[in-house]
Amino acid sequence: MPNESTAATALPLTPCIGICRLDPRGYCIGCQRSGDEIARWRSMSDAERLHYMRDVLPARSIP
Repeated sequence: MPNESTAATALPLTPCIGICRLDPRGYCIGCQRSGDEIARWRSMSDAERLHYMRDVLPARSIP
């Protein structure tokens, strides 16, 4: 059974919510990733994915 600290850090490694359509700025309306970021996502390290999910993508959803 995983301990609480392991469970707390086991985040999903994709922000995709299944709403896949680019807005006029070129960002997905569901996850806020650019087309390039979506294409590169599988080749990114876990650390890079977490950086995007914690820092980059939330800042894009602020109008």
